[in-house]
Formats: sequence, C-alpha cells, structure tokens
Amino acid sequence: MAKIGIILSGCGVYDGSEIHEAVITLLALDRAGAEVVMMAPNMEQAVVNHLTGEPVEGAIRNVLEESARIARGNISDIAAVNAADLDALFIPGGFGAAKNLCDFAFKGSDCDVHPDVARLIQDIVAAKKPLAAVCIAPALIAKILGDDKLNPQVTIGTDAETAGALSSMGATHLSCPVNEFIIDKENKIITSPAYMLAGSISEAAEGIEKTVDALMEMLD
Repeated sequence: MAKIGIILSGCGVYDGSEIHEAVITLLALDRAGAEVVMMAPNMEQAVVNHLTGEPVEGAIRNVLEESARIARGNISDIAAVNAADLDALFIPGGFGAAKNLCDFAFKGSDCDVHPDVARLIQDIVAAKKPLAAVCIAPALIAKILGDDKLNPQVTIGTDAETAGALSSMGATHLSCPVNEFIIDKENKIITSPAYMLAGSISEAAEGIEKTVDALMEMLD
C-alpha cells in the first residue's frame, strides 16, 4: 500500500488548510487504496475570523493542533517525517500554505519557507518521488525548487499577478482550467488550481481527483 504524505497548514481557508481541498484529497486517496500520513509544522499561527474574514487581534493558535482537527488527531509533527517514510507527497491549499508553510502571502516572491517543509519537499524531489500541490500551494514548490534551479513547471490557474510571482521565483507557470492539472514530468510534480479558480466544491473536486489519480499513476 502506497504511503502518501499530506502537509496540512491549520484548519480553515483564511488561516490554515482549505478544508474542502483537504477532505477531497483524503477521500480520493482513500478510494485509491493509499495509506495517508498527515503532518503539519508545530508552530504558532495568527487567527482569522472565518465569519468576517478579519484577523482576530492577539489571537494565536498552533498549526499542528489546528491541523489535527482535519486529521481527527492522527497527525505528526513534520519535523519527525522523512522522505524515506513516504512514497509521495501532497499539499492542499488554503491561506495557511502561504502564511504558515511559507510567508508568500506577506512577502510574495521574497518569501521564506518553513525549514522542515522545504527539507521534505527537496528530499521527495531528490528521491524522484511524486509531489502534488493544489490551489496556492504550488508557490511553495516554485520558491523551493526555483532556488534549487530545477525550474519546476506548475500552475495556480490563470491569475497573472500570482503567476508572475511564481515565475520570478524560478518556476515556469502554465495556465490551467479548474478541472485539469499540469504535470512536470522531469521533476514528477502535479499541480491543479482548485479554489484559485473553483466556484463550487464540485469544480474543486474534479481537478483534485484528477491530480490524485495522476499521482497514483506515477507510483506504478
């Protein structure tokens, strides 16, 4: 049974993992017969009120503890997970991917990536194991692998400004509709726009499910 790692970044679209994307991914992987290994950084995060979309002044939560809500408690500190433990890696989106796993939401192309997230992604790619990311999570890949001069081919959909930021970090951005995905065969990377373009959960699901199928096919 293939072991697929999932990096979560909290719980909730505005300050953590996009819950729909995470659950769709988990369901698709379970239906594909994969064993899921969920993980998140053990770090503090600022909180956003999901009713108003506004930051909650002075409110701090823990990314690992918040991610455990999605994982039903079955989750590890990413610091304890190695590429050797996994057959592939998947990163759902949500603002947490751009606020907690890295700070792309605040610094754009000058962003920094959480060191354990960067380590695991670099090691997965170096081991020629498949890597998938959806929504804004490809920004992580652009930063990490762009800095490594691997010129990853990725998509966040069709937003020109975000695509330009990814390109400036050393990636090649390819436009993609919400129900499709992009494959970088050289680096074994699969990306899809999900809620960067999706207007409904069914639209997000179509691209994510295809991404999971492509990821599993890469393991054959």
